[in-house]
Amino acid sequence: MSETGSDPSYGASKSAALRITVLSDAPDGPPGIDRLDGRAEIVLAHDEDSLRRALPGSQILLVTDFRTDALEAAWDAADSLEWVHAASAGVDQLMFDDLIESDIPVTNAQGIFDRNIAEYVLTQILMFAKDSAHNLVYQQAERWVHRDTETIEHKHVLVVGAGSIGHAIGRLCRAAGMQVSGVARRAREADDVFDAVYAQTDLDALLPKADYVVVAAPLTESTEGLFDAPRFAAMATHARFINIGRGAIVVTEDLVAALEANEIAGAALDVFETEPLPTGHPLWAMDNVLISAHMAGDFIGWREALIDQFIANLSRWQDRQPLFNRVSKRYGYAPSQGVDESTPSASN
Repeated sequence: MSETGSDPSYGASKSAALRITVLSDAPDGPPGIDRLDGRAEIVLAHDEDSLRRALPGSQILLVTDFRTDALEAAWDAADSLEWVHAASAGVDQLMFDDLIESDIPVTNAQGIFDRNIAEYVLTQILMFAKDSAHNLVYQQAERWVHRDTETIEHKHVLVVGAGSIGHAIGRLCRAAGMQVSGVARRAREADDVFDAVYAQTDLDALLPKADYVVVAAPLTESTEGLFDAPRFAAMATHARFINIGRGAIVVTEDLVAALEANEIAGAALDVFETEPLPTGHPLWAMDNVLISAHMAGDFIGWREALIDQFIANLSRWQDRQPLFNRVSKRYGYAPSQGVDESTPSASN
């Protein structure tokens, strides 16, 4: 069956027995899941074996452990599924052939992490501009070292991935006085955030003009390994590279080589090809690299917010209303609000 013929508005009536399987890495499930007690039968699963036992008879699957491959392995046990919800912005781990080709809709957590990620990106930009990392080093060494620093006003930030998260990043950067351009699968008209949104095929021509390059794209076939040696070589030598998308969008060894050769001025990295970043990796020792532990979007209370969002969507499903944040399984992301899913122009 194909996705094209599916209807996102179907759902069980509130009076019907409802079974929800939750695939979670937490022993007791995600915080707040107990709010569904009495509303549905909740079955927890933590690995392939427990998921295989839980899936039969379940109409809904909530995935909060988005790094697992258990769903693909246990997929043949899903005999009643009508909806899969990923409690994450990225859904690349869920996009295996059988699910893609089914008529089962997939939704994600678009919108939950946008503001926090945008604050993270603006913070990293300011950390570079104000040389804050060296301030901390000098403070710890009790050294008084005066320097002139940069202003970010009028600097150009290129956001690769002009979807929901990219818009939030662009909005804060614009508020700080920066010039903001976006890159999506296809070009589209400028809006109140982006001066222009270019096609991904234009990326090589755009890179030399950017002071900051921010990756906010999903991991898809077209973005895997997108930033490699030629792309880093195309960037301005004073430019900084920030990745809050997915680690596999970057060829890490090429990034290391570009930093060592001073082809770019620095990098702020929240995601990596291998996580955790291995002890002894050369990125740890670079004084022009800012590293965080895949936490750019995580704020105090984010787990509860994810369940709030799922419950709101569950109400829509039970009321036979269209689900929000429905992912285009063909392109691997939920198009931004107001962008037609059939027009793949909003990469996020």
